[in-house]
Amino acid sequence: MPLRLVEPDPRYQASYLDALRELKEEGNEHYLELVMPEEHGFAGASYTLDRLTDPDVFAEFCRFTKALEDPSTPMPAAWVTGTYLWILDDDTVVGRISLRHELTPWLREVGGHIGYAVRPSARNQGYATVALALMATVAADRGIDPALVTCDEDNLASRTVIERNGGVLEDVRNGKLRFWLPTATPTA
Repeated sequence: MPLRLVEPDPRYQASYLDALRELKEEGNEHYLELVMPEEHGFAGASYTLDRLTDPDVFAEFCRFTKALEDPSTPMPAAWVTGTYLWILDDDTVVGRISLRHELTPWLREVGGHIGYAVRPSARNQGYATVALALMATVAADRGIDPALVTCDEDNLASRTVIERNGGVLEDVRNGKLRFWLPTATPTA
């Protein structure tokens, strides 16, 4: 089966946890964990590696992650609705990709519309390039064109992914390269 984007699903728990463990080894577990602070009107959320090993917690995590697409889902004030998908090669989770449906001032400067992460053992194999092209279609379907995609100034691999998808560099702010990616006609 070709590379695809899928909604979070409990049947991929073992593979997701393997990917999360790989990212934790390099100090990047935050790419696959989901921790949201408690604040007035929101109870908080904590889906860490330790908790996600429980099948019931993992199923709850999948439901909650999918619900973040719905504007009525409670979330911290600084968060925006988004589409959160996993990158699968056959039935192996190789990463995740997200589309933020709108830009806050911080997202406009630093985070962008689209963010992605690939597990270390799956890097440099074209997964991020294909996943970004697929997510560009999702963005276009939501009326987001172009989409802002950012990466660290020194992240050559991510810069290459964005440029292969037609991203046009606007500028550099706070150590972030800011690209506008056309979504109506992905190029990768």
